[in-house]
Amino acid sequence: MTSQSNGRDWTEDDVRELRELAAGHTPTGVIIVKLGRSEAAIRAKAESEGIPLAPANRAQS
Repeated sequence: MTSQSNGRDWTEDDVRELRELAAGHTPTGVIIVKLGRSEAAIRAKAESEGIPLAPANRAQS
């Protein structure tokens, strides 16, 4: 099942970038901008791929 945000399927490169951003503890809001997808689409894909995301309201240091 693919995300329907923006009507685009997830490519291998999209998933790779999501993994890299999540591994770097990038805030979800930044991931939204970088991938050009909705928060719901990012969270759904991360969950389906077993990718842990930083909490949405994580304090910036």
